[in-house]
Amino acid sequence: MFRTHTCGELTKAHEGQEATLSGWVNSIRQHGGITFINLRDRYGITQLVFNKELEGLSSLKNEYVIKVTGTVRARPEGLINKEMATGEIELAVKELTILNKCEKLPIDMSGQVESTDETRLKYRYLDLRMPEHMNLILFRHEVVKAFREAMNEEGFVEIETPILVKATPEGARDYLVPSRVNPGKVYALPQSPQLYKQILMIAGFDKYYQLARCLRDEDLRADRQPEHTQVDFEMSFVTSDEIRKTFEKIIKQVFKKTMNKELEDFAIISYEEAMRRYGSDKPDIRFGLELQDVTELVKKSDFNVFKDAGHTVALVVPRELSRKEIDKLGDVAKRYKAKGLAWAKTSEERLEGGISKFLNEEVQKELKEKLQLKDGQTILFISDRLRQAQSAMGQVRLALRDQLELVNKEDFKFAWIIDFPLFHYNEEEQRWEPEHHMFSMPKPEFVDDFEERPGEVLGDLWDLTLNGWEMASGSIRVSNPEIQKRIMRFIGIDEKDAERKFGFLLEAYRYGGPPHGGMGFGIERLVALMKGLDDIREVMAFPKNKNAQCPMDGSPSEPDPAALQELKIRFLADKED
Repeated sequence: MFRTHTCGELTKAHEGQEATLSGWVNSIRQHGGITFINLRDRYGITQLVFNKELEGLSSLKNEYVIKVTGTVRARPEGLINKEMATGEIELAVKELTILNKCEKLPIDMSGQVESTDETRLKYRYLDLRMPEHMNLILFRHEVVKAFREAMNEEGFVEIETPILVKATPEGARDYLVPSRVNPGKVYALPQSPQLYKQILMIAGFDKYYQLARCLRDEDLRADRQPEHTQVDFEMSFVTSDEIRKTFEKIIKQVFKKTMNKELEDFAIISYEEAMRRYGSDKPDIRFGLELQDVTELVKKSDFNVFKDAGHTVALVVPRELSRKEIDKLGDVAKRYKAKGLAWAKTSEERLEGGISKFLNEEVQKELKEKLQLKDGQTILFISDRLRQAQSAMGQVRLALRDQLELVNKEDFKFAWIIDFPLFHYNEEEQRWEPEHHMFSMPKPEFVDDFEERPGEVLGDLWDLTLNGWEMASGSIRVSNPEIQKRIMRFIGIDEKDAERKFGFLLEAYRYGGPPHGGMGFGIERLVALMKGLDDIREVMAFPKNKNAQCPMDGSPSEPDPAALQELKIRFLADKED
């Protein structure tokens, strides 16, 4: 027997009992001829006491794997460690077995010396062995378990959809898998289970969910990886309000079970309102600093930028900013394609500094009234096309959030963003594209003539956001095959292409598909935010680096030539070939 108890289990109630523990040597210290070792496993740490020299004791080093047997005894009153679950006891060891040795460590397991991201990923098994990192993965497990329990309670059926699927254009690039038994043909790895969950609704399952692996060949960043997990679900015979109500209830249960936290009801904000007030379709609503449109007012000034611009948005900062702080915010605005950031400061008498000299007395008076200005504030302005001005100022707003420390990281404010446009215009390619995806239903009032007024069309689709992050997207699906063909045709997919790429879905709808809708909810982003982290890699067991590589196993790697020959594939030597 390797253990009778775990390293986080023994308490004063076990005093006098014999116990066997196995785990890793966390630390070694000598005191008055006695050796103390903290033994660690994923359940906790137990202090071991060696009153005499046992065989192998002197050779022990950190991270050796050992098995010990001894007697549980209470620690003296003054030596109780209240920071440890096992802090009231220690194990007086009488038997020691070394199960495995550990070579010199490439990572400082104490956490006192920070390792590079590349080193952490190369030795990920050591990185995960550290309690603070292991606990993130264990917490993720609790979140996933809570989702499953909540979904099951709501009557959803967990069904796995294929990993090898037909390649369909859904936004990102597909990962392709060559077929050996069908030379010249490929499978795709699923970007999401979108088409298959819709087919499950046509099949009559009514409520489906799964913890779905989604794989997308796209550029990486802190909140994006080649593969991620989402709580994916679909419901039949429901409205969008009913879907959102159901999932809001589920998320509240997850927070209650995993963090013992009661969430307030989620805000409901239209896309138009989110852009107008926050400059973002994934707004952080934990703080104020809302954008205000001052277009018509400032056109009466002597500032040509205001006169010539399509729109001007303003943001009032509740204190005077230094020139250095303003310049830093200006860099943020330019990074997000604004032409610049204008400013002025308030005093009791009038606006001062920046562009104040171009603002006549009448304009200053109207600004003070509209923006409810007080002494000692700073006003920021961005002028541009409407969405451009809003988006850039939205990013300035977030920079101010961090600069002025305006939020409590333990607050969780969810918001439903509804009434998205069904289409957006791609300026580079000069064509209309779906805002979310092509399977989203237009709102009823736009069904008959959406092709004639695409810029006005609202979709029955929505996002769920948390603290400025997009957590999920959902929609009522197009269950009428004729409407689906019209949408495909409008975005440039003709009938022949539609049949080739999506024929199996369109055919399925010919045999009676129910009205239905659903969502996909990113697990990694949620767990990261619940733990106050910005990088989703911290809550993934084996993430990739920024080049979509795994330093630990060396993937992606060069294929075996024999495997390529069997697949009838030849790689080009370089770009010129």
